[in-house]
Amino acid sequence: MTMSDKDIEEYHNIGRSIKHSEKYTYVDATRTEDHGTRLYDVNGTRLPSVTTILGATKDQQFLKDWKAKVGEREAERIKNLSSSRGTAMHKFLEHYITGSGYDDLTKIGQEAKTMAEKVIEVGLAPVEEWYGSEVTLYYPGLYAGSTDLVCNHNGMETIVDFKQSNRPKQISWIDDYFLQIAAYAMAHDYVHGSQIRQGVIMMCTPDLYYQEFKIQDHELRQWKHKFLKRLDMYHELKFDEKEAIKAKMRPEDFTNER
Repeated sequence: MTMSDKDIEEYHNIGRSIKHSEKYTYVDATRTEDHGTRLYDVNGTRLPSVTTILGATKDQQFLKDWKAKVGEREAERIKNLSSSRGTAMHKFLEHYITGSGYDDLTKIGQEAKTMAEKVIEVGLAPVEEWYGSEVTLYYPGLYAGSTDLVCNHNGMETIVDFKQSNRPKQISWIDDYFLQIAAYAMAHDYVHGSQIRQGVIMMCTPDLYYQEFKIQDHELRQWKHKFLKRLDMYHELKFDEKEAIKAKMRPEDFTNER
């Protein structure tokens, strides 16, 4: 829904104080799905997404236990609700940052709006300028993904990831969030010659409990090394899958002869 000029003025007055810098130029990419694998087509090359890599190499036991506890139907309901709320919150934040008008009058939309406003009030206050919002980042030949925000946060070039959560999180529960940020930081530095020194996760629950998690410098480098290990695991899994497929094929399947 398009907002009036007055609504835009009220809702985005802080957003316009965040200066937009065109310091970096980001590529356009096409996102596709192939047998459950999210891929990015970047400059004619198909690359697996960071979330696909992490999902394929993650221990799924906790998720299986949770589904068994609440039941498949309830698990699916919670998953869909969380996804819808998170998408809506991201959309509000994106439009806020870019200074464009947007509203969503649905129940989920209004809930997401109040969550976004909390992130704006607390999380985005230290952002001095932004370089890219919802932009594709890629490491040539290895992986790609879409990051929520690249900005100057308290004087440091920073990758920001917005998260909705149904309840407060302990830091030990969010390893994959840190790995995601580390992957994006590596990609940004490689392609753009930057020096991303910080990753910030800005998280809010429906009851407006805000949490912020930061990784900087040495700790960020440690998470980069951990992501590279997961990347190696992913390629090993894909190699094993290809070998398993080959084992099921007939010799004549490898030739054009019939």
